[in-house]
Amino acid sequence: MFSPKSRFETIHGMEVHFSEWGNPTNPTIVCWHGLTRNGRDFDKISSCLEKDYHVICPDTIGRGWSQWSSFPEKDYCFEVYSSLAIGLLDRLEIEQVRWIGTSMGGAIGMRIAGTAEWQKRITHLVLNDIGAGALENSPQNIEGIKRIISYVAAPPQFKTVSELITYYQTIYATFGLSNEQEWIDFTQYSCRRKDGGGVGPDYDPNIALQFQHLEDLNLWNYWNAIQARVLLMRGEISDVLPIEVAEKMREKPNCELVTIPKIGHAPALNTGEQISIIEEFFVS
Repeated sequence: MFSPKSRFETIHGMEVHFSEWGNPTNPTIVCWHGLTRNGRDFDKISSCLEKDYHVICPDTIGRGWSQWSSFPEKDYCFEVYSSLAIGLLDRLEIEQVRWIGTSMGGAIGMRIAGTAEWQKRITHLVLNDIGAGALENSPQNIEGIKRIISYVAAPPQFKTVSELITYYQTIYATFGLSNEQEWIDFTQYSCRRKDGGGVGPDYDPNIALQFQHLEDLNLWNYWNAIQARVLLMRGEISDVLPIEVAEKMREKPNCELVTIPKIGHAPALNTGEQISIIEEFFVS
């Protein structure tokens, strides 16, 4: 597997980091990560896609190597994230993309693909375990949101990376990472040393302020306006995307629903089967 290029661009006054794979003259795929994660989550699938595509994997502001906001209560919301994403595409002079979004990254993709000004920018939209109605009246779904909130605002600190690996193996147990090296990679690309020498997750704890913007989680209006072809991937035991919401979304003529067995929130897109599903979707 080749290593990606690491690039930085200042968009709307904020420095955004992204990993870049493949030849920029090829069609572009944007891979956008989940709430507390970063673009390196897509290393496995990007290394497979780069032979045919130009793949960019941004770190949302407040995560990874992207800038932390000085106004977190204002900036950590889907409206700003979507604007930054479009600004990045404009800076790179990329008119149209295929989009892979895990959880929050899928919600950002829905918002872009469902906005009249931007909807032509996304031709194919992969939604990885995220629905258009995250606040639907489902006890299972509410518990899933509560679970995420419980660890976002107060990221723990450990003495060793090994302890952080164990912590990640607990809170991300349903992702489907299958071996020790995958967990090491997952951890080393999403941790940082802190004052005093401890180690912890590499995101701004203030990203939890996003949950003050509960309107961000109701995306049905955007969903109804999407013209792109959609692949909705759902973990079979997901506690964030209820099956009722997934089935309602599948009623849209341009939406295909695929369930990943024995996986929860959210599939890591790290297996040959999962990657092949996406590859076939992009060329169909």
